[in-house]
Amino acid sequence: MAGGKYRDYPRNLHMFETERLIVRRYTLDDLDELIEMRSDPDVYRYLGGLERQNPAEITKRLDFYLACYEKLGFGMSAMIWKENGETIGGCGLQPLEDTGEIEVGYSLKKDYWRRGIGYECAYAWLTFGFEQAGLERIVAVADEANVGSWRIMEKCGMTFEKMQAAYNMECKFYAISKEEFKKTRGSNAS
Repeated sequence: MAGGKYRDYPRNLHMFETERLIVRRYTLDDLDELIEMRSDPDVYRYLGGLERQNPAEITKRLDFYLACYEKLGFGMSAMIWKENGETIGGCGLQPLEDTGEIEVGYSLKKDYWRRGIGYECAYAWLTFGFEQAGLERIVAVADEANVGSWRIMEKCGMTFEKMQAAYNMECKFYAISKEEFKKTRGSNAS
């Protein structure tokens, strides 16, 4: 549907809701919208650059997300803004390249930056990962220049571990264990 308005998808695509978001699995119907969102230079510069954000690569990435649902029961998902039904970005848990680790990730349309949405979705996915998916550790990576993103990781209770190459970028690598997350539950929920 043009304009990114919410579609009445089957309930089995629904992952969860937060105060302001509906999070549902991607479908092949989301491809055009995903390509459009990732065509913004301000968005793609933190997603591995233009070479990773062309229609062919985004199609492969969407296929990867769909395979994650089948294999893991979770994956990157569409983020719907409850107020107006617009698809505003993507968020979720997925394998981090070939590391064997599960990462939390998120990307938003520029109009929705600086509203606390990155934190809201990342924290919800950490909760899902530890409480529903039974994960013991979750990681996250961000381009060093993407200060907003790595500050979200820190606010979620994640700890910087190292610099590491990921998605064709040198990234700050963060992690949190299930036990560490339990300790931060009350102090970070805002």
